[in-house]
Amino acid sequence: MTTFRISPAVADAFPDALVALVTSTGLRGREPWPGTTAALTDLEQRLEAGTWRPADEADPRIEAWHTAYRAFGTNPRRIRPSVDALGRRMAKKGALPRINPAVDSYNAVSVRHGLPAGAFDLDHVTGDVDIRHADGTEEFVPLGEPGTVENPKPGEIVYADPSGVLTRHWNHRDAHRTRVTEDSAHVVFILETVHAARDGHLLETAAEELHALLLPHTDQTRVQYLSSKESVGVSI
Repeated sequence: MTTFRISPAVADAFPDALVALVTSTGLRGREPWPGTTAALTDLEQRLEAGTWRPADEADPRIEAWHTAYRAFGTNPRRIRPSVDALGRRMAKKGALPRINPAVDSYNAVSVRHGLPAGAFDLDHVTGDVDIRHADGTEEFVPLGEPGTVENPKPGEIVYADPSGVLTRHWNHRDAHRTRVTEDSAHVVFILETVHAARDGHLLETAAEELHALLLPHTDQTRVQYLSSKESVGVSI
């Protein structure tokens, strides 16, 4: 079992943080996912018709993450929260990228609800995962750049297991080691808010929507919630 924890220091700094963990075992990433295809097409058609737009930095959901980034020393206009970067890309290009069905599913849910999302291949996680402040000694290999090694700055919030950093700047970019591919079979998907009092219901809706997209393509899946008050084990 892999346990996810929010460190006491992060919990003190962001007491209203809430993380949805959607875990799937037996994920089948090489078959057609018509529900995900339909969700992506719907968003793109609504954007083209002018009936919907991704949340931008004036939106309270994005503004809350900009404030959080500044609080731990990251400039959110230079290094953007994942949902901000994804929404800006979609608004500019008119479409979301197609990576693989699992990644496409959380991207669709992320931009639809204005909440950061990501995922880790649990078969490549080496132990428990902590959301904590970096101490500056950790190593991070960015997604898509297996020959690059970075050292997060002290105080930056990261997801980390015993082997290194899995996500920098809380949710800006995932690590190459735990990337989700079409062959990933045991995956934890992550959705986040730092303003649960306002957006907790939205997080729950987004998590259930992602769960529904995954359900036809996995042997087992469930939704759990990680708060500043308790850790969560995600093995199923």
